[in-house]
Amino acid sequence: MSDNRRRRREAEDDSDSENDFPPSSPQQPDRGVYNTVSSPIGAPEDDMVNPEGDDNEIAEIQDIDDAEEQMNEVDLMGDDMYRDYGSDPTKDAYDTAQIDDRDQTELSLGERRRIDAQLQERDRLLKNPAYMDEDEEDENANQLDEMGLPIQKRRRRREYDTYENSDDDLLDDMVVDPLTEELSLESLSNVKAASYSEWIIQPNVARTIARELKSFLLEYTDETGRSVYGARIRTLGEMNSESLEVNYRHLAESKAILALFLAKCPEEMLKIFDLVAMEATELHYPDYARIHSEIHVRISDFPTVFSLRELRESNLGSLIRVTGVVTRRTGVFPQLKYIKFNCLKCGTVLGPFFQDSNEEMKISFCTNCKSKGPFSINGEKTVYRNYQRITLQEAPGTVLAGRLPRHREVILLADLVDIAKPGEEVEVTGIYKNSYDGSLNAKNGFPVFATIIEANSVKRREGNSSNPSEEGLDVFSWTEEEEREFRKLSRDRGIIDKIISSMAPSIYGHRDIKTAVACSLFGGVPKNVNGKHAIRGDINVLLLGDPGTAKSQILKYIEKTAHRAVFATGQGASAVGLTASVRKDPITREWTLEGGALVLADKGVCLIDEFDKMNDQDRTSIHEAMEQQSISISKAGIVTTLQARCSIIAAANPNGGRYNSTLPLSQNVGLTEPILSRFDILCVVRDLVDEEADERLAKFVVGSHIRSHPENEENLAGEKEGENKDEDAMDEDGAMSARQRRLKVQKKLEEEISPISQETLMKYIHYARTKIYPKLHQMDMDKVSRVYADLRRESITTGSFPITVRHLESILRIAESFAKMRLSEFVSAWDLDRAIKVVVDSFVDAQKISVRRQLRRSFAIYTMDHKN
Repeated sequence: MSDNRRRRREAEDDSDSENDFPPSSPQQPDRGVYNTVSSPIGAPEDDMVNPEGDDNEIAEIQDIDDAEEQMNEVDLMGDDMYRDYGSDPTKDAYDTAQIDDRDQTELSLGERRRIDAQLQERDRLLKNPAYMDEDEEDENANQLDEMGLPIQKRRRRREYDTYENSDDDLLDDMVVDPLTEELSLESLSNVKAASYSEWIIQPNVARTIARELKSFLLEYTDETGRSVYGARIRTLGEMNSESLEVNYRHLAESKAILALFLAKCPEEMLKIFDLVAMEATELHYPDYARIHSEIHVRISDFPTVFSLRELRESNLGSLIRVTGVVTRRTGVFPQLKYIKFNCLKCGTVLGPFFQDSNEEMKISFCTNCKSKGPFSINGEKTVYRNYQRITLQEAPGTVLAGRLPRHREVILLADLVDIAKPGEEVEVTGIYKNSYDGSLNAKNGFPVFATIIEANSVKRREGNSSNPSEEGLDVFSWTEEEEREFRKLSRDRGIIDKIISSMAPSIYGHRDIKTAVACSLFGGVPKNVNGKHAIRGDINVLLLGDPGTAKSQILKYIEKTAHRAVFATGQGASAVGLTASVRKDPITREWTLEGGALVLADKGVCLIDEFDKMNDQDRTSIHEAMEQQSISISKAGIVTTLQARCSIIAAANPNGGRYNSTLPLSQNVGLTEPILSRFDILCVVRDLVDEEADERLAKFVVGSHIRSHPENEENLAGEKEGENKDEDAMDEDGAMSARQRRLKVQKKLEEEISPISQETLMKYIHYARTKIYPKLHQMDMDKVSRVYADLRRESITTGSFPITVRHLESILRIAESFAKMRLSEFVSAWDLDRAIKVVVDSFVDAQKISVRRQLRRSFAIYTMDHKN
């Protein structure tokens, strides 16, 4: 007995201490199994089982149990220990539902051998790896992973770990590759590489990022608990699209570290994101790969917006968001993406190889026959993608005075081609890259790189008129609260007068000009008759008058107020500068179009100062743009039509510098009848001598200078005293508090002269232009026809500029603009009366003084003041 006990103790001492069970382990298996598994391989059987000493062995095991109980301070010999032996009806009977009394067929000999082999293989895997046979260790040592590295084995710290996992988990944990082990989301922020890009391309990091991105697409929900991207993926499948729009702010809120990686290394992250988006799409549409081989993730709502002149070296390789106007666009070319080669000697197909955009992909030898060529491109198996370049230029209104607008080349790939036309204002989110250009280096004499933007997402500022459901990117975004404020403001009975008074509030008088400008900014409703006859909704205005009457200042005010405006002067603008030019692309050597001022002002306002200084040939080129709102080009084999849907507000001086009231309009200005008939409203401005009016004007100008002084000490002192009374409201930063004081002063001064604040007015105008389309309902057609007939008659009698059907349409357009000012869905009789008054006043004021009084008496019935 003592020999058996001594041999057992020696066997336990020789066993690995890491495989011993702790005394308090709750998952300790049966002792017999434990001793069998932990015994050294090859030990004699009589050392493991001793039939002669069973009683002593049991006593020894009981002694060990007692020792364990004493160590754990668990008293199992209490007073109520006999309660365990009491009867329990719920546990003293077998559950008949769990008993299988069915007759089982005897296994065949082959099936029995197969199951025995499986059980032996399971027992071998469950065996402690510390005591593997040498043959098994040598066999595993020769195994390599997918990277060609030997598989490292990780031993278990405790044997009872094997009982916590299933067989599959056990097998995965026994043989672990550090490069394939996934990380947690928190550990991604601990970058263990020289740069973000090197960290992201590591296999385990890339797999972790893919896992987290997939959970983001499948699990992100909005405030109501609905899946955001699940609905977008279903919509993508219904439309057979290959672009999935992902909001950057959603990713930043959910997984901030991934949003940081996306901003710093967009190229590597978007590759992973595209694969994940395809996997998520295949969950809804398993066969979607037959329609599109890949899904492109488009990033929207990137927080930082740059201008083109702010891009620097620090932005290279990162995600940027820029705005501008498309001035030029090339054709669509096929670009190599994955290329395959044919070996002409052995006929083997080599590849695919990824074609980089910087240099040509070449191979030097065949992996099959080891020859050095020749090779030919396999055109059938080579993968192409669409490629197009556009030129993005700074918007004309954003360029500082005295500086030339900057431009950048933008690359459009895949389904982004043809998404924007020349003249459209777009917002591009993409990757800022550099490319080597040999001609550029030869020209400059030292190595430099040309920079390009590879677009990821392109959004137009305006929606597509042919597809109303396609919304554009609004220049101004308004909240529901602001929209309620607009509706409340529109219900004011004097809203039209307030809007007119708020136009150019720093300019005294000129109410007729301000009315015309307000009508032009709000605009009418464009119509399309049966898709063949288009009627413009924009209102063209001509300001004609003496110098010093603030015509140019009004144009500058419109440039800052309109949501999209292009300013040009007659002396500095040519025909191609206003319409479009044709030039040869220096890279592709093909002829391309570049839009002019009218094309860039599409869906906006084109302002032309010194309109009378233009050449007759240049002025003739805008005839089509003013009425048909299109520009036809037929040059260098290019025959096309560009859109120029814009209002034209022009300012001109009369012949000789001053307007002669004794002469008709046609003799005061050198403009032809075709161009005059295209203006809806003619505003003749005279600088008349009137003592009272001049005195009021002088007081207004002096008061404006006092109010607008940058260091208005009196107002600033008053604001400062008010702030000293409430010290808690003071800003800790003195510079910010001073800035806030200036803003308060400016707002206070603005309220004195403008009924509506300029910021609110700009948003109100844009809201009315994009949301309100008034209808002509129950219109007094007899009144309009009488006015038109009277105007035609008087124009022939007085010999002034002719009245055409265009002026009849002008009445309807101006009535619609007044309805837009009220945010009304229908044109009322008051709007029509105001429009008739504007057109009649425009016609009467353009007459010579001898017939003006007679016309005013005859048209008095139409020109009475009307209040809405």
